[in-house]
Amino acid sequence: MPRVSQDHLEARRRQILDGSRVCFARYGYEGATVRRLEEATGLSRGAIFHHFRDKESLFLALAEEDAARMADVVAEQGLVQVMRDLLTEGSDHPADWLGTRLEVSRRLRTDPEFRGRWAERSQQLTAATRQRLLWQRRAGNLRDDVDVDVLTAYLELVLEGLVSHLAMGLPGDDLGPVLDLVEESVRRHRARAAVDS
Repeated sequence: MPRVSQDHLEARRRQILDGSRVCFARYGYEGATVRRLEEATGLSRGAIFHHFRDKESLFLALAEEDAARMADVVAEQGLVQVMRDLLTEGSDHPADWLGTRLEVSRRLRTDPEFRGRWAERSQQLTAATRQRLLWQRRAGNLRDDVDVDVLTAYLELVLEGLVSHLAMGLPGDDLGPVLDLVEESVRRHRARAAVDS
């Protein structure tokens, strides 16, 4: 039997992840049956589960990949940009991770075993946010009257609220000014020049 190249294996894994993301976003974790995963990926269950131990491992791989992409955006532009990307269809960092993020949030509430597995992996976004805030503080752009850990928790809470808002099907097209306010709330405000009388 001929050996399959590493490029072929990586392309097949990418095909599985891309198709599965669509399937999980459309049907949720429970509704993403093996048959639906086969249809979404165009592959057999044997091909899918050759690359992933089970459906949960596949879902976790997607969630980890999305968390890594989000962490990259945070490192470059901050967590508020991740939120803006969730609202903007045509951004440089497409918000296709929203479906996965919604499903992660749901499973965190309802599945203690998943919560334990995810806790080990979810620190990437928190660490990236904290590092970005520390960098902003050193640059003199971040308010210095609030601890960085508190600001990190604040921004993560706003992200979860936004995800919840979108999950309820509420409109997001008018939330740009809200995110402007969130961004402004963590910035350092320099003393204004005295106004002439």
